[in-house]
Amino acid sequence: MIITEKDYVDKAEAAIRSHKSRKDRRNKPIAMVTTSKIRNLLAMASDICAEVQGQKEGQLSDELCGRIDYLKVRFLYEAGREDTVKNFVEDAHILECMNGIKGDKKNFILFSRYMEALVAYHKFLGGRDY
Repeated sequence: MIITEKDYVDKAEAAIRSHKSRKDRRNKPIAMVTTSKIRNLLAMASDICAEVQGQKEGQLSDELCGRIDYLKVRFLYEAGREDTVKNFVEDAHILECMNGIKGDKKNFILFSRYMEALVAYHKFLGGRDY
């Protein structure tokens, strides 16, 4: 996992700051992902997290692992639809974090908390709502 219990908040802040400071080839600022879009991504993860928390410690069921894989597909799809989402997914290293879950309950809960921290820093640092 590229995030840990000790650093996920700091990494979320760094990711949002990096996302906010993106520039195009002409050195003009690139729009950030919208708050509603990032919250939609968080909502998808939160739906799964509610079920994950009900599981015993250790490995997740095959059904939940399948839902996490599908969540990754949804992130990829949203990133393919909008450049702002793609930039966000890249800046926050979301796919790498998801690859680090590996069916482990603690890793998924950490990923979910990281997503919450990303949303919080996005809002705190001036993310737009539309």
